[in-house]
Amino acid sequence: MKITNRSSNNTISGENVPSAADSTPSTTHQKDANQCIDVDLDRNVRCGFPEVIYGEGKTAPQITAIADTLLKKNQDVFATRIPLEIATQVCEHVSRPLDSSYNEVSRTLTFFCQSRVESKKQRIGYVPIVAAGTTDLPVAEEARETLRWMNINTKQIIDVGVAGPHRLPERLADLENSDAIVVVAGMEGALPSVVGGYVDCPIIAVPTSVGYGASLGGVAALLSMLNSCASNVTVVNIDAGFKAAYVAGMIATKIATAKLT
Repeated sequence: MKITNRSSNNTISGENVPSAADSTPSTTHQKDANQCIDVDLDRNVRCGFPEVIYGEGKTAPQITAIADTLLKKNQDVFATRIPLEIATQVCEHVSRPLDSSYNEVSRTLTFFCQSRVESKKQRIGYVPIVAAGTTDLPVAEEARETLRWMNINTKQIIDVGVAGPHRLPERLADLENSDAIVVVAGMEGALPSVVGGYVDCPIIAVPTSVGYGASLGGVAALLSMLNSCASNVTVVNIDAGFKAAYVAGMIATKIATAKLT
């Protein structure tokens, strides 16, 4: 779903607090006491990417204030766990024209700075996303949107779970030359181990809360993945598509940077 942003004159007040010395980590941030926020404006310098907005429990004015602060510093905005009604309000009140999109499946909201829209067409690296079933799609979509915001090439390979063992081998060509692979699965969580046995790159496994009673809301898949026999599998939290994609995107970014040196 595409949401067209409309400009407004909403702004927030705050203060910039630079670090005391160049030898110490940069600590520039901007506060808005009214909205209970303190935006970390130097995270992109320290960590490679700007602060990400976790939208669960936040109001539309709070998310708008954070987005405005980042955009005024020419930093792209990515927000997760955003309900549609909140996303609509935010897009109506962000205070500058830019490229915006909302994904209803993943509940993610993205703003690209106007001056950087064209540069986003030149993506780097390759991180495919493999999902066991269609029910895992919301988590897989959160991962895909994260990689899009990080400027990483990606492809989704959906519905290749272990119940149909013939399906994954048919898609192995799509896994070639990957920097890392995000693998999403619920139920017994076996898919990451299977994928790990086919490839020579890190597997970032995401257990999902998909399954019946004894799946325990994803705990069964989590424990299965933590006990993976495949040495290249590591695991993030339940339903954490963002976290898996972020880690995989950092790996791809480091590899792409190394290739340029």
